[in-house]
Amino acid sequence: MRKIVILGAAESGVGAAILAQKQGFDVFVSDKSMIKPHYKDMLDSHHIEWEEGRHSEERILMADEVVKSPGIPKEVPMVRKIVERGIPVVSEIEFAGRYTDAKMVCITGSNGKTTTTSLTYHIFREAGLDVGLAGNIGHSLALQVAETPHEWYVIELSSFQLDDMFDFRANIAVLLNITPDHLDRYDFCFDKYAAAKMRILQNQTHDDAFIYWAADPVIQKELTRRTVTAQACPFEINEAEGLAGFIRNGQYVLTAPTPFEMPRAELSLPGRHNLYNMLAAGLAANQAGISHEVIRRCLGDFPGVEHRLEKVCTAHGVHYVNDSKATNVDACYWALESMTTPTVLILGGLDKGNDYEPLKPLISEKCRALVYMGVDNRKLHESFDSMGLPVADTASMADCMKACVGFAKEGDTVLLSPCCASFDLFKNMEDRGEQFKAIARTL
Repeated sequence: MRKIVILGAAESGVGAAILAQKQGFDVFVSDKSMIKPHYKDMLDSHHIEWEEGRHSEERILMADEVVKSPGIPKEVPMVRKIVERGIPVVSEIEFAGRYTDAKMVCITGSNGKTTTTSLTYHIFREAGLDVGLAGNIGHSLALQVAETPHEWYVIELSSFQLDDMFDFRANIAVLLNITPDHLDRYDFCFDKYAAAKMRILQNQTHDDAFIYWAADPVIQKELTRRTVTAQACPFEINEAEGLAGFIRNGQYVLTAPTPFEMPRAELSLPGRHNLYNMLAAGLAANQAGISHEVIRRCLGDFPGVEHRLEKVCTAHGVHYVNDSKATNVDACYWALESMTTPTVLILGGLDKGNDYEPLKPLISEKCRALVYMGVDNRKLHESFDSMGLPVADTASMADCMKACVGFAKEGDTVLLSPCCASFDLFKNMEDRGEQFKAIARTL
């Protein structure tokens, strides 16, 4: 019996373990951290052996293959030893793809992934298709393949997942943009990060579709280095020859594979950045043959994604917006661009090698004050204090919100759009956003 080891026992790892057992593997799950009770219960109910708080090296190095959680860097000692031993390391998505013939709609990009994935899933589900949501959101693809298989999957893919994907094929691949992010995981080399994103193209055939932002300079550069086999479906806001999606005279327009139009004013999501997301999702649905009636209705009624420009409340005339998902500079840029009132901007957290220079013109134009929130705010002080705006230095959400209340005037917006990861002060970006919302609603 072939031995498989799963490194990491959260959503993807536990799903991979259950699928591996169903496929007849001898399965062992190892997590250097503590495993959440819910996932322990799932493993125990399937009689899958697991360990926590350690990696049993001798046991792990006996594996024929390792499925690694995307959150585990390739540089950690245990992963290095696995690679040195010549044991193949794959992602849960790669592993799950071997055991299904479902059609895959795969969405990646530095920003907009979750909104585009959620919207695409919304359209497919409303069209009555048998569809699952997987990847960075939804349930584990492997668990769905094992226990609740679908004919379609809409999958949000990070660069970390793409790193360990080799034979997996996206029937519809969507690449929204490539801007600096997670550079701490790529030796602070942007080219390595960009190459990881481009892996979404691998294994595509002439029967597949590749949907991408035509004006992204990094994508343009990367495409000169590759041959695209799939049908190219570029999109851009401004109309140009060869585009499959664009905005023309106040109309949202798709040209391929079948023509479709609707008034831009009827789109549910505000902001220029969401035009890109909605063009990409509409093109994916059009490629899947979904009726234009359903596409039109869903583009008009989609409510948006939690923690992404989420309108929380208005207190004493001040608007509070939760954009905790903005964990890089580009995401914060788009959030600031969409602001129509003077803004108190909350920045900070675990820096990932950010260059804050692109934010300065928008901060100068839009912001009344800056509130830094992190264990170490030195880089923010170095980047922005010279701009002359009022600044507050905080290390908790309670202190942060107190500072925001002090700065904001009636009619202003307090925007949490931190540019950084959340792990210095919070469990995750959801915890950060929930704390922001909870305090805002008490004001």
